[in-house]
Amino acid sequence: MTFKEKVFLYKLLNRNRTLAEKRHPMFDKNKAMKIFTFIFIGFWACYLMFFGFLFPNVLKDESEEAYDIINGGFLVFFIIDFLTRFGLQETPAQIIKPYKLLPIPENYLHSVFLIRIGLGGYNLFWFFFFVPFGLLSIALAPFYNFLNLVGYLLGVWLMFVVSGYWYLFWRTLINHHTLYILCPLGVYAALLFFGMIDGQWCYDALQWLLRGCITWNPINFGIIVIAVLIMFYINRIFQKKFVYMEIAKVEKIKKVKSREMAYLNKFGDVGEYLKLEIKSILRNKVVKKQFTSGLICTLMLCSLFAFTDAYDGQEFMRSFICVYCFACLGVITLTSVMGPEGNYIDGLMSRKESVLSLLKAKYYFICIMMIIPICFCVMPILQNKMTVMEALGCMLFSAGCIFPFVFQLAVYNSTTINLNEKMTKGTSNSKAQILVSLAALFVPMAIMYVLTIAFNTFYAGMIMSILGTIGVVLHPMWLKNIYSRFMKRRYENMAGFRATR
Repeated sequence: MTFKEKVFLYKLLNRNRTLAEKRHPMFDKNKAMKIFTFIFIGFWACYLMFFGFLFPNVLKDESEEAYDIINGGFLVFFIIDFLTRFGLQETPAQIIKPYKLLPIPENYLHSVFLIRIGLGGYNLFWFFFFVPFGLLSIALAPFYNFLNLVGYLLGVWLMFVVSGYWYLFWRTLINHHTLYILCPLGVYAALLFFGMIDGQWCYDALQWLLRGCITWNPINFGIIVIAVLIMFYINRIFQKKFVYMEIAKVEKIKKVKSREMAYLNKFGDVGEYLKLEIKSILRNKVVKKQFTSGLICTLMLCSLFAFTDAYDGQEFMRSFICVYCFACLGVITLTSVMGPEGNYIDGLMSRKESVLSLLKAKYYFICIMMIIPICFCVMPILQNKMTVMEALGCMLFSAGCIFPFVFQLAVYNSTTINLNEKMTKGTSNSKAQILVSLAALFVPMAIMYVLTIAFNTFYAGMIMSILGTIGVVLHPMWLKNIYSRFMKRRYENMAGFRATR
């Protein structure tokens, strides 16, 4: 291929990806999510700009220059950037599969998608901080000028390109096995402790590297460019390997031992759907990751509350943690309720009231899983940071008020979730999911906060226990109502499930 042909093909693939996103069945349904995302990005952009203008003035009285302090602590930006990319940057393994059928050289095809990631707009997002910061600390400094600012921003951009490829390498492995997440976190923890806290070699190295970019030192730029090329080459090898594994399905599948769960037979259809719910979590990757994410979030909240004093004396955040320790697992798993069932919704609809039995099984299962946050909350209770009545109130309130509210999404969800492949941008949340998730996150916290301020923690827990008990007792009624409304929309929902399989 000539250089002109490569450029033409690169533009063609870029245009094709844009059209593919617009033609996706979920494009219209995701407009609300896009608006919410733009608002969220705008908020954080303003937040970063505020700190960009603030930091030069805050750090001007220190023994070092403001830009040297920020450069030395660039590892913190790396860590934040790595963690935030999990919700914003996807791997090309799923995108690239259809193009394997075209007469395009394989290495060039992988290179195109890796270049698109390197040139992606997210690598420039941190400029909302570094541009105002650089203007005040570098461009307006007596010994530097605007050209030095350009060199600094170029160096910062290349550093985030390295971060993007570093993330892509580990995200590809994490998609293969979740435990790989411990490797980058361990690397960052080691660098932070040994290179920043216990010693200063990492601080000094980053400071020297980015100071050289300010002065346009070719050695410093060469080091960063070499790092970019190395990560690019490594990612191309890994992406090639994992795309082949996706297409050929060469990964070994463990033999799953069949579990009869005969003790659930006495519950009839509900017992059968309880078996289905348990087996779905044990066997399907996406469902298992949702459930595991809920457990990890619950454990982190309880540990943060019990073993740190970060929220001592902050009643608002205390209310948030108390409620969300119990609601977290249910909200994460129930937000996509009926999504996994979209894979076999036609079979469900062939039997009368099978959906009602399924909804009952889901509710009973998530209520039984409340045993897990109860065990986790033993830690803050023993530390006298949460009372037994508060824990009981949050547990019952979650089961009787929060979960019934999130269950309403069973009526409106019409997007099939693949059981064993990760979700991509095309299957992002609908408007109903966004609104219900936000309400389930903030409204219960506000209720507990108001009750705690108006009364004390004992009476607040008692009132929430009463409200939750009412919801639990009335569960046959509101589940029947959800089922009736679902059946009225069944043809619309089934069309959506079929279109997104």
